[in-house]
Amino acid sequence: MLVRVLGSAAGGGFPQWNCGCSNCQDVRSGTLKGRARTQESVAISGDGKSWFLLNASPEIRQQIEAFGPLQPRALRDTPIAGVILSNGDLDHCLGLLSLRESQRLTVYATERVRAGFVEANQICKTLQRFDGQVTWQQLKLGEELPLQQPSGAPLLKLLALPVPGKPPLHAGALTPEPEDNIGLRIRASSADSGGLAYISGVGGAAESLAELTREVGAVFFDGTFWTSDELINLGIGTRRAEDMSHWPISGERGSLEYLRGSTVKRRVYIHINNTNPILREDSEQHAQVAAAGVEVAYDGMELSL
Repeated sequence: MLVRVLGSAAGGGFPQWNCGCSNCQDVRSGTLKGRARTQESVAISGDGKSWFLLNASPEIRQQIEAFGPLQPRALRDTPIAGVILSNGDLDHCLGLLSLRESQRLTVYATERVRAGFVEANQICKTLQRFDGQVTWQQLKLGEELPLQQPSGAPLLKLLALPVPGKPPLHAGALTPEPEDNIGLRIRASSADSGGLAYISGVGGAAESLAELTREVGAVFFDGTFWTSDELINLGIGTRRAEDMSHWPISGERGSLEYLRGSTVKRRVYIHINNTNPILREDSEQHAQVAAAGVEVAYDGMELSL
């Protein structure tokens, strides 16, 4: 399996357009030892020809142009065989609306996420320009299904399991349900082990994490915030990380301690907020992550599993 990180930042990207925190100011001025990032999305392929996107960020056009294998091979064409949504957050699904130009598209999502995106959402008519423009494939929790290539050959298989999360903010005051936020495990159809676990948003420890990461070669994990009160301490927010369903990295019960004990060979933080000090490659926090054997995703990062 081939893996390409298209975007590695949390919603808003890095730098964020309206943020004047030291991270964003320093990356703008070129004084930060680190790099700018677009919003989180990852491309995977079983054959190097057909690709599936894990979430569709608002910068999807820019991300396609930055990676040749996603670009058209004919007058009207795309190597993108499908988009898999881990939840209904806008930074995960707004990119779908940029894929509206008379191209057939398959989207894999739970019924809860599909309904939240499509029903009573007039802007989604941009994806209904002709019959069958978008095919929604329902992800049923706990059921492994093949990811079909245009040729019909299932080179990859996908498992979705619930992880702690919440409905997206734009969905209103809905009661949380298991289908709101999922973790993904993608493996080659020809193998019983190996592959990728994708858990870019998770509010805390859960039993499902063990199954998602069982016998995989790599895991992408929620790296949004370093501390629970990161935004509060900076004076730019009032909610803790857990209030937004993100597991803080640091602390005795932080996600870094969880990943430190994991047997997965490659452990990578993704969906990194612009305020997170691990974006600074010369910071103490970045060093702590590296010392635990965990990597920090960046746009253009590639893995072969």
